[in-house]
Amino acid sequence: MSSGNAVAHSAVVWYNLLKKTNEREGETMQEIRCPHCGEVFQVDETGYAQIARQVRDSEFDKELRRREQELLARQASELDLVKLQQGRAYDKTLAEKDAALAQKAQEVEQLRAQLDYSETVKKLAVAEAVQRKSQELAEGEKRILTLENELTAQQAASRSKEKSLQEQYEEKLKSKDEQIEYYKDFKARQSTKMIGESLEQHCMTQFNTLRMTAFPTAYFEKDNDARTGSKGDFIFRESDESGTEFISIMFEMKNEADTTATKHKNEDFFKELDKDRREKHCEYAVLVSLLEIDNEFYNNGIVDVSYKYDKMYVVRPQFFIPIITLLRNAALNSLKYRRELEIVRDQQLDILHFEENMNAFKEGFGRNYRIASEKFRTAIDEIDKTITHLQKTKDALLSSENNLRLANNKAQDLTIKRLTRNNPTMKTMFAELAEAKEAKESGKLGESLEDEAAAE
Repeated sequence: MSSGNAVAHSAVVWYNLLKKTNEREGETMQEIRCPHCGEVFQVDETGYAQIARQVRDSEFDKELRRREQELLARQASELDLVKLQQGRAYDKTLAEKDAALAQKAQEVEQLRAQLDYSETVKKLAVAEAVQRKSQELAEGEKRILTLENELTAQQAASRSKEKSLQEQYEEKLKSKDEQIEYYKDFKARQSTKMIGESLEQHCMTQFNTLRMTAFPTAYFEKDNDARTGSKGDFIFRESDESGTEFISIMFEMKNEADTTATKHKNEDFFKELDKDRREKHCEYAVLVSLLEIDNEFYNNGIVDVSYKYDKMYVVRPQFFIPIITLLRNAALNSLKYRRELEIVRDQQLDILHFEENMNAFKEGFGRNYRIASEKFRTAIDEIDKTITHLQKTKDALLSSENNLRLANNKAQDLTIKRLTRNNPTMKTMFAELAEAKEAKESGKLGESLEDEAAAE
């Protein structure tokens, strides 16, 4: 701060003091503008004169110079102090910054080392992952190639199988067509009267051809029993070595010419065939039919119609022997199980008989036990009665003993005095006996004394 400014400032300070004083006194103020700060002051004439006088006064100048020097010295000292503090703070800050920079540099080095390690690890992981993915990709490609080869082989096999099945189907279809044409021609060459008989004869011939080789013990003859009002065409029966029948089949053959006015269906004969089977006690019923020659349901082979009638089948003539073979083999298998079942049943009967015998034994043993138990209880009761009787006898004996004891006591208490009481006669007799006894004893005593004296 310059000297002029200091003076002006001091003048302003004095002015403010005078202003406050004058305001208290209520004097009139005049306006004065500060040349440095531009502030406008109002002073009265007296204050204005004082200020001017003080400004012009040498003492005021001297005081102003002194204060200016003090102010300058104080400002220099404060400036040096501030510079010293700022230098120390700067040095401290600089040292802290250097330490921080060193720490940051160390951290940067550590981070660089970690980064280098991470980069190395990352590169290794990436390389490993790339190698693994490459291997997986190679394996996947190899697997895809294998699958493609398998698919190609399967497609080739499927095409070959499809072709084979197509050929087999065409052959079967051709065979069926040939059979249909054969039977159509067969029927066309026969009269209506001979149609049914020819089918029966055809089946009979087929069976007889294989009778001795496949069915040596079987019965296969026409059903001539019409006692029930109807009859089938053929009955097949077969038994085992023991004579047990294990299979029986009722056959019905149906055929008709193409020129017949009324066309029959296979279902038209199911009810009658089932009735014949039951009446003739047959297990199975088979309709050998050339009816509905164009119906694919009956042209597929052996048709099971047991959903309508139990154990009934419909076949074309070419399946006549196969249906017998299938049912016979099934019956033979069931026969084995039937024999096993009979063995088990016999075993169960043996077990039943054993249980019956065991139950009879248990019942007999229980009866004997009850009788023995009753006799044992009777014996115990008799023993208890005997013990009671013996106890009574014991009590009677003890009572007799007591009476004898009392009698003995009474006998012991019996004296001559009591016996002769109130009986002078007995008293006199006992007195005489006592005197005689005393005399006798005295004589014996004298003799003994004499003997003693003689001896002396």
